[in-house]
Amino acid sequence: MRNPPDDTAPLNSPPARGEGSGRAATAAAPADSPPPDPSREREGNEPVRKCILSGERDVRPHLVRLALSPDGQILPDVRAKAPGRGAWIGVTRVELEAAIKKGKLKGALARAFKTGEFTIDPELPAKIEAALERNALDRLGLESRSGTVLIGSDRIEQNARQGKLKALYHASDAAEDGNRKLDQAWRIGNDEEGSGLRGLALPVSRTILALALGRENVVHIGLTDRAAAKRVSEALDRWLHFIGPEPSSVSCETASQGASASPQNGAPPIQQASGSTGTRPAVDMTEEFE
Repeated sequence: MRNPPDDTAPLNSPPARGEGSGRAATAAAPADSPPPDPSREREGNEPVRKCILSGERDVRPHLVRLALSPDGQILPDVRAKAPGRGAWIGVTRVELEAAIKKGKLKGALARAFKTGEFTIDPELPAKIEAALERNALDRLGLESRSGTVLIGSDRIEQNARQGKLKALYHASDAAEDGNRKLDQAWRIGNDEEGSGLRGLALPVSRTILALALGRENVVHIGLTDRAAAKRVSEALDRWLHFIGPEPSSVSCETASQGASASPQNGAPPIQQASGSTGTRPAVDMTEEFE
């Protein structure tokens, strides 16, 4: 299980997913107590789910939900708002592609959905990657519109030196000297000179970041609000974990601006949940699916 967040530490990059990360810790129960219900496990305020492929447990924001559409298609539901049963995965794209090739995903989904009447699109990994990228960029757009995002090297550097910066990101095509300058200012502001603290280079160009934030020439991004930095970090964490260290595709130059009004998974919508809170009809809960 990941350690509780340090309210004083900067969120310079998505949390690492090391060995055993995401496993829910539970206190030893008396011998005569009934075994804990895995579907009720929580880490902090977040319910824990189990990846149907790896068996690893993690909180929902770190996993990707797959949903079964009415026409039998398996579609990504990265915001976990589609109605009905779902299954959760926490593997990388390479691991997912291997599971599809070997038939492991089909078997895991058949157990999760209690049916074999579904179709796995060969493009499912690409659709998941596109959905996660869109979700992360939409999150940055929402934070920009709410005023929690800093752009402009001078403004970011000033806040970094004052110790106000909680997260720092660079476009993939940002100049190295510009990155080093801001990284150093951030280390100075956090009294971590000589450490490895630095901004995270995103796998998207300044053009895509500008489109996502609805601004011009977005080369560097800083966040001074801890809650906003946490939201952005979680969205980036899922995306970057899924694509792995070597992204399998080039990001589309027509990334959405701010919150997307189109279906979030890059595919025909399954069925949107009613209301804006993401509530869904009651379903049978288990540790793997919801």
